[in-house]
Amino acid sequence: MSFLRTHPNGALGLEAVGMTKRFGGMAALDDVTCRVSAGTFHALLGENGAGKSTLVKCVMGYYHADQGQIAVGEQERAIANPKDAHALGVGMVYQHFTLVPGMTVAENLVLSRTHVPAVVDWAAERKALEAFMAGMPFRVPLTVPVSALAAGEKQKLEILKQLYLKNRFLILDEPTSVLTPGEADEVLGLLRRMTREGKLTVLTITHKFREVMAYADEVTVLRRGRFAGTGKVADLTPADMAEMMIGAKEIPKGASRLATPLGEPRIEIAGLKALNDGGLAAVEDLDLTVRAGEIVGIAGVSGNGQRELVEVLAGQRPPAAGEIKVCGERYAATRAEMKRHRLCLLPEEPLRNACVARMSVAENMSFRTFDDPPNARGGWWLNGAAMRGAARELIQLYKVKTPGPDAPIGTLSGGNVQRAVLARELASDVRVLIVANPCFGLDFAAVADIRSQIMQARNRGAAVLLVSEDLDELFELADRILVMFDGHLVHETPTTQADIGVIGQHMAGH
Repeated sequence: MSFLRTHPNGALGLEAVGMTKRFGGMAALDDVTCRVSAGTFHALLGENGAGKSTLVKCVMGYYHADQGQIAVGEQERAIANPKDAHALGVGMVYQHFTLVPGMTVAENLVLSRTHVPAVVDWAAERKALEAFMAGMPFRVPLTVPVSALAAGEKQKLEILKQLYLKNRFLILDEPTSVLTPGEADEVLGLLRRMTREGKLTVLTITHKFREVMAYADEVTVLRRGRFAGTGKVADLTPADMAEMMIGAKEIPKGASRLATPLGEPRIEIAGLKALNDGGLAAVEDLDLTVRAGEIVGIAGVSGNGQRELVEVLAGQRPPAAGEIKVCGERYAATRAEMKRHRLCLLPEEPLRNACVARMSVAENMSFRTFDDPPNARGGWWLNGAAMRGAARELIQLYKVKTPGPDAPIGTLSGGNVQRAVLARELASDVRVLIVANPCFGLDFAAVADIRSQIMQARNRGAAVLLVSEDLDELFELADRILVMFDGHLVHETPTTQADIGVIGQHMAGH
């Protein structure tokens, strides 16, 4: 099919040709070309740092490319800023919401326009908005404050806002990261219908192959800032796309699940209550048991109490009520208890929650053992040479890419920070492992390594509690999946019997 610049029903085509963007001496984009036909659903794939965000920011005018041209519709265009992009009919829905929570849906829509009258005739505006909603594939109640909307409704509103602004080329950045599977299918299905009708063109940044295979017409793949391939989805498999993304013949394989018998309870939680930062209940009346030799996965849309649960277990947030036992003993999350029970943690955002960025890799790797021989004499005289020696062994064993043990850990990439923390936590014979969103934003190799280490800990008999917003990750690793909604555990199923539709319904509170 030849490139269609403008569909008769209004959808726009877009070409970004020969795009190069440098930041200092680093080329974030190196002669990248991406062609999106009008009226198609196009996926932009690539690992973390491949240049996807840089490319779309150049298209939107947030960045100015050092070289390259952009054509929108029928001709080449100069896009100096996002206002220019919007004037051409190009809009973007970001990974994080850009709505004003205290305003109603109607107010968010009207005030998003470039030109808003000094005195708004709200009766006329609401009438016009009702007419607009009547022609849309989905609708959101106009008089409700955004703060009262569920995550799926907020994502729909972000998309409706772009359509209200008459944008006909829509860029989506990880559009389903805050949605349940059912909500994701609804939103993507409706957008695909609009592309089929020629009313809209969609370019989506995603890492979810399931959604690519189900909804996208074509893909463009970037690798390390360069164009790595393109093609029709009907002619490709996930393995083909992964090969383009990572330059390897196979997706890295993780450790296999061993059929090991369950052991004794290692984590026992009864009636747990925890408050959020505002003093409101985030976790209520939660009961949970994790046994030796199993991975229990907790699914849920972000903001339903998962973060507070992990912080209680990590000693970063006091429980408001309830009882926690680890290895049969009352547990208050002290460092002494963690050492005695060999309880280890890989928290979300480990650079912020489990490291001191300015301290060295060796020092960060020694947090568990800095006061034990040979790292210390007499419990306080630190032996830097011993710490560096132990760190070198862990760096090699866990494939941490770093200039050396003395490099500040804050200078490492996200995946290598994850590897370094995991090396520290698994360096001893772990009995209890608590992990939260361990692979968010990481590349294929890092994801495979980290998931493999988690599975190996389980196979060695550790009790693993895995909190993740990635259902694919839970289905791959967990023996049991529990769903958390509004601070409660609302559903439980063995993974072998799990139904993604049922899990999605419970994630949405149905």
